[in-house]
Amino acid sequence: MKIEVTGDIPTCQALRRVVFIDEQGVSEADEVDGLDGQAIHLLAWDGDCPVGTARLLVKGAVGKIGRVCVLPEVRGAGLGAALIRAALEVLRGQPGVTEAYLGAQSHATGFYEKLGFVIEGEEFLDAGIPHRHMRRTL
Repeated sequence: MKIEVTGDIPTCQALRRVVFIDEQGVSEADEVDGLDGQAIHLLAWDGDCPVGTARLLVKGAVGKIGRVCVLPEVRGAGLGAALIRAALEVLRGQPGVTEAYLGAQSHATGFYEKLGFVIEGEEFLDAGIPHRHMRRTL
């Protein structure tokens, strides 16, 4: 599998539609937030098939990792962790960025903790799904 920074936003959006809208029931209004044009996008490939994505938004010293998804048929092979590691590497290359931040679905906090993230604050709902804010230094 290969992960790269991409300008192919429609493919990233199509992957997110499959996972967030079709699978998890997130509304299109919640998924399509108008921020894709100002984000850095990562795209994961299995051969010539796109299978995962993540989106990075940089604001000051903080890089927000979001819209992380992996297609169901390739889950469990370490691609999610590889996407996060790639996102952290891209953020390290952004001038002045010293922290990574994300809103993790609550069931996935253990996954992110293994990658160095720490929970902060109380649980909250995002698109009707319980989440926790998490942060780590780069």
